[in-house]
Amino acid sequence: MSDHTPDSTVPDRPDAVPDHQDAERRQDVHDPRNASRTSLWVTALSLPPLVLLAAATWFGRWVRPGADDWCFLPVVRDDGITGLIGRFYFADNGRVTNAALVGAYAEFQVAGHQWFGLVSGALTLGVLWAATAAALRRGRLTAPRGLPLLVAAMATALFLFATPNTYKTFYWPAASVSHTMPPVLACAALIPLLVARSRRGRGAALALALLAGPAIGTLSEETAIVVTVLLVTVLLLSGRVTDTSVRFLRLWCAAGIAGVGAGALVLMTSPGSNTRRERYGAGTASLAAPESLAASLRGFTEIAHSVVTTWQYAGAVAVGVLLGLLCRRPDGSAPVLPARWPLTACAGVAALLVSGYLCTVIAYPVFEDRVSAPSANRLRNDFLLVYVALLVGAGALLGVAARWRARRTGPVQAVCAVLCVLVCFGPAVTLLDLGTNMRERAVRWDAQDRRMRAAAGAGARVLPYERLVISQMLEPFSRQGRSYWPGGCVADYYRIDRVTDAARPRGRT
Repeated sequence: MSDHTPDSTVPDRPDAVPDHQDAERRQDVHDPRNASRTSLWVTALSLPPLVLLAAATWFGRWVRPGADDWCFLPVVRDDGITGLIGRFYFADNGRVTNAALVGAYAEFQVAGHQWFGLVSGALTLGVLWAATAAALRRGRLTAPRGLPLLVAAMATALFLFATPNTYKTFYWPAASVSHTMPPVLACAALIPLLVARSRRGRGAALALALLAGPAIGTLSEETAIVVTVLLVTVLLLSGRVTDTSVRFLRLWCAAGIAGVGAGALVLMTSPGSNTRRERYGAGTASLAAPESLAASLRGFTEIAHSVVTTWQYAGAVAVGVLLGLLCRRPDGSAPVLPARWPLTACAGVAALLVSGYLCTVIAYPVFEDRVSAPSANRLRNDFLLVYVALLVGAGALLGVAARWRARRTGPVQAVCAVLCVLVCFGPAVTLLDLGTNMRERAVRWDAQDRRMRAAAGAGARVLPYERLVISQMLEPFSRQGRSYWPGGCVADYYRIDRVTDAARPRGRT
């Protein structure tokens, strides 16, 4: 081994390596031509996930209502958003913030469903991009132009499209509002904390935490659990530190926990939540029953196995490694591993496992043995973003370590770049197939919609309805015709008395 090779132990400070190596790194970093080339290929590398997101939003024009959407649309049409909020609070589930967001897209009826993918995709990308840039600034690190965008684009693509059922994760607005968007909105509440520098900024971050907490608590029970577990974990990790900024972090975490708790209290005491618990037998005694806990553990184990064995998530590690290899301190030196990174990493994994299991516990009474099925994959989205973030963080630690150990990091960067491209191919193929199915369903849905509107306008009170199933979405007359739901909602949508199964011969019920 050359005398210029660093020791096998990762240094705690930049000056723990030979001075000439550090000087070479600084010279390489400050070379304008090298910086320009790095920014160029890093920006180009963000194109595959961005193209994937753009294609997905373009296919959104083929989205048509189904399942719960049939029930929301007539309520918003007839009673407005406030009517839907009242229904959620008094009859359905108590999720008042959820009702407001559902009403926001249902106000535009079918068009709202078509535009939802574009809005939610852009919001996810924007939030993760801003959070990545803010985290780098908070850590006093600089990165090549385009690197925060690459991290955000890859995380967005994996979060939205590396799933067993992309339609329910991304295209179905009702499921997205309940399980996909809540963790993104929770991440958005973190940005003011990361950018706060002055007393006014810290006050704004604290106020937003107090406001965002109740919103999350009345938006999604599962995301509320994830947020609470993460905030408690941060509080425990910061217990030995007395720095002023850390004291404010504790205060911010406490405000967030209090806010989420207040929102959860509003939800749990609502008549709608009581009705839902009675309907599914999801009382405290039922949730805490040994049989339910054991079945939830089996379900979560199956979910964890499915997620861990999805190789596309390696793309998150790859962008993390690039982040660790390419970011630098203000003086141009390479960053070092945090002092207590093993404890932080273990705490992050533990928080993910605990929150994921608790989410499965509260979902089990509703889904039972289907809690880990691909048709219920949306349930894992509440903690999936945390998993992606942990993978990016793990990759960043690997990148920093490799930066200090390896003589040349070019081959590592090349492997990561190739991996970032490869992981987009699988979701792209799935998305193309889904787009074809969505288009076929949209054509048939539009034809049936015209027929039913015309017949209803002519005075018909009972109309045949053709089931148009996509991605295991529920339609009327499922379970071989035994389940009528949401047939009553379809009838309300067309202002008729009831619908019948078009696949059954006339005269049969």
